[in-house]
Amino acid sequence: MKIEVSEEIENVCPGFVGACIDAKVVNSKFCQPLWDEIHQLGEKFKASLTTETLKEIPSIAATRRVYRACGKDPSRYRPAAEALIRRMLKGKELYQIDTLVDLINVASIAYGYSIGGFDADKFIGDTLRLGVGREGEPYEGIGRGMINIAGLPVYRDAEGGVGTPTSDNERTKIDLNTRHLVVLINGYDGNEERVRQNAEYIQQLIVKYCQSDGGSYFIYR
Repeated sequence: MKIEVSEEIENVCPGFVGACIDAKVVNSKFCQPLWDEIHQLGEKFKASLTTETLKEIPSIAATRRVYRACGKDPSRYRPAAEALIRRMLKGKELYQIDTLVDLINVASIAYGYSIGGFDADKFIGDTLRLGVGREGEPYEGIGRGMINIAGLPVYRDAEGGVGTPTSDNERTKIDLNTRHLVVLINGYDGNEERVRQNAEYIQQLIVKYCQSDGGSYFIYR
């Protein structure tokens, strides 16, 4: 995939840096060793964070700032990484979906970046463009029905929106038949080194749990 960043995003976040991981994978319904990692992360966060201090994690704080700059209330439309960690801090189990989705959630929790995971064979065209959602723009969030993405950062393919930091789209979602994975890491904090670390962590996870060679990744701005 080619990734383009619009002027709309450059204006509100001139330091934005993203990473795109592209890999062949084999998905599965459940993976206990992966969930052991999830529970370890949960215990670590419970010992070191509260629902207020988690907002100060640089990657989460930066995403919240961009939401406000684009016109969206981050407390109503929480970035996914923040929502996942908040759920853990409240002692609630994360939703178990399938191994690919679960490991993307692990990676998001571990670094605080909102991460989009997609079945790349469902994209229309060969280019994704990161812009800002418009009023009335149709968008079906995974498991959420139609949501208002006006003021949210959004990736679009040739047909329309496929991913926001709050929810990815039903049209391009991962399922058990997914074999071509694309993952997008959104570094609104501009920390390229940490974005790279997050990308390499995802590669390690898919090698361990998804019969993959790790694929490749590139940085984009």
